[in-house]
Amino acid sequence: MNIHEYQAKHLLKEYGLPVSDGRAVTRAEEAKTQAGALDGPIWVVKAQIHAGGRGKGSFKEDSAGPKGGVRIAKSVEEAAEEAERMLGRTLVTHQTGPAGKQVNRVYIEDGSDIETELYLALLVDRETSRVSFIVSTEGGMDIEAVAHDTPEKILTFSVDPASGVQPFHGRRVAFALGLTGKAVKQCVTLVTKLYQLFTEKDCSLLEINPLIVNKAGDVVCLDCKMNFDSNALYRHPEIMALRDETEEDPKELQASKFDLNYIALDGEIGCMVNGAGLAMATMDIIKLYGSEPANFLDVGGGATKEKVTEAFKIITSDPNVKGILVNIFGGIMRCDVIAEGVIAAVKEVGLQVPLVVRLEGTNVELGKKILAESGLNITSGDDLADAAQKIVKAVKG
Repeated sequence: MNIHEYQAKHLLKEYGLPVSDGRAVTRAEEAKTQAGALDGPIWVVKAQIHAGGRGKGSFKEDSAGPKGGVRIAKSVEEAAEEAERMLGRTLVTHQTGPAGKQVNRVYIEDGSDIETELYLALLVDRETSRVSFIVSTEGGMDIEAVAHDTPEKILTFSVDPASGVQPFHGRRVAFALGLTGKAVKQCVTLVTKLYQLFTEKDCSLLEINPLIVNKAGDVVCLDCKMNFDSNALYRHPEIMALRDETEEDPKELQASKFDLNYIALDGEIGCMVNGAGLAMATMDIIKLYGSEPANFLDVGGGATKEKVTEAFKIITSDPNVKGILVNIFGGIMRCDVIAEGVIAAVKEVGLQVPLVVRLEGTNVELGKKILAESGLNITSGDDLADAAQKIVKAVKG
């Protein structure tokens, strides 16, 4: 689960981490009052969306004038005007895609005298099963581009969970960032508290970009992106309360309510599969035979007829879907339950596109019989390759 920058900074502040004073605004008429509560003399107005690249983005409605979702203001009135220009408009960045995201809130904060911009992030390293730090002197930039063009400028190391974070980790980060003087001591404290926040709140990513050193020589978290492990949210009702459903894909949101693992993609063939590995293989073979998957959808090992019906509804609600491939290997999941769910879904929502179903495993013959006797226009696949070729051929005409 993602949260907004202003929410992430509130969490940083709770842990005693250095952030600029700021106010979140959802209505234009609040902007002047909230900006006036800050010290100035420079204000920064930031669009709040779940996507990076806001500063280099542009608003669809801006035919002229300032661009980007991060703007500088030199007065309370100017800050309020910039907030009003952003609210309710659609910001397009390299991460949102051409559709962009509507800005429903902005964050107005005190400006900073920036001496140096740096990069610091914590994430879960799947290879080591540890929390890793990623550190670079190239803050404020696209870290992926830095990793590609100048990998030597990135330091990565993990923390042994047996010992936890230690002062030497903070010093290692400080020296890698080229910090001196009081900033070194501040960095040691910063690293310790960030690790504490990361582990206590079950984060999957905590990114400070940029981490700055200001003109006074102090370290400040100027921006923050925070993601959380969705499987651990039951332990954190205070984090769940920060969820902004308007930032989520409606189909993915609906899927989460039925415990379906769904991710929308840009292709034309909808997929319904049981098991993440099989779902990945299904998407791969669709690409192999010349088409693109429209989604990742894992109904899980113990899906019910109702769950399968809901999964089918979600797939067919995507206007980009021109065909559907159901690929089920029945171990825990029974093929006859899948067949009944598919038939119930087709009867309820209708079938406007080709549908190919490949079943294998527990009760497979019964499942195939149910489909064959349904009277519906459903094509069976003998195996995965056969099913993929059939649905691609049907979609391509």
